[in-house]
Amino acid sequence: MASNLETLVTVFGGSGFLGRNVVRALAKREYRIRVAVRRPELAGHLQPLGRVGQVHAVQANVRYPASVEAAMRDSAVVINLVGTLTESGAQTFDSVQSKGAGTIARAAAAAGARMVHVSAIGADENALSAYGRSKAAGEQAVLAAVPSATILRPSLLFGPEDQFTNRFAALARISPFLPLIGGGVNRVQPAYVGDVAAAVADAVDGKTADGSIYELGGPEVLTMREIMEIILEITDRKRMLLSLPFGLARFQALFLQFAPGMLKLTPDQVAMLQSDNVVSDAAKAARLTLEGLGITPESIEAIAPQYLWRFRAAGQFQRKSA
Repeated sequence: MASNLETLVTVFGGSGFLGRNVVRALAKREYRIRVAVRRPELAGHLQPLGRVGQVHAVQANVRYPASVEAAMRDSAVVINLVGTLTESGAQTFDSVQSKGAGTIARAAAAAGARMVHVSAIGADENALSAYGRSKAAGEQAVLAAVPSATILRPSLLFGPEDQFTNRFAALARISPFLPLIGGGVNRVQPAYVGDVAAAVADAVDGKTADGSIYELGGPEVLTMREIMEIILEITDRKRMLLSLPFGLARFQALFLQFAPGMLKLTPDQVAMLQSDNVVSDAAKAARLTLEGLGITPESIEAIAPQYLWRFRAAGQFQRKSA
């Protein structure tokens, strides 16, 4: 059996938030890592995550099968992390999360490589959001091509450089209120990105059941209101939590979908917030969870203070020494 040093793992979408953590986890386990991205010249930040020559970036675009096949050459394991929360130009939910996933899976099958596919809790062909429907279509395409593939569905991810807790902590700096779409009563089970990266690495190690779907959530089920309260407490800011009915949020999203940065809100994101995003009872019963993999999930209260400290009100905080 080949050692990790002799095992090449190709990671599609490895330069993103989850991707960086997956590459780090694989590097610590001494795998050889090929990172397949659209712009390899922008992936230089990944090389210091491993030893010299351990991490190598190559060009690939899931909309072009030939580039996917070339990036996968000689790989023993393939990981698909490619996804998008918003559509832009040719990067649509269908092209990236549905057809793109199928392209990667078919290439993996042809190469005889094992496959780990990262989807999302909420993947459902009947989902209210196009995002959720495309994730479900992607899962179906992967299992059709590679029935033994492991599928991982994380809940909302948090951690340094995330686009969720950091976004609202930054918004609290400049706004007297934080919006709660639909009153903030929808429930989520925030998962620490490091825990999810460890689960991906475990799947590469062969610790997951072939053809199974794992649901990865943190130790707590929280409403969006509770998460906003946690962010405000960590950053030591007092802000009004303003309930925004779904109808009004959908109307505002028609315009805010074109806004930059933290102000961006799309109609599809509003639709996503109309459903809970938690680990199912079926997954818990089958132990297809982080705990089932032997991973004790970290809570948002334990991790977020380590990076949200910089958003604290001036003069109110001194960072504790490590």
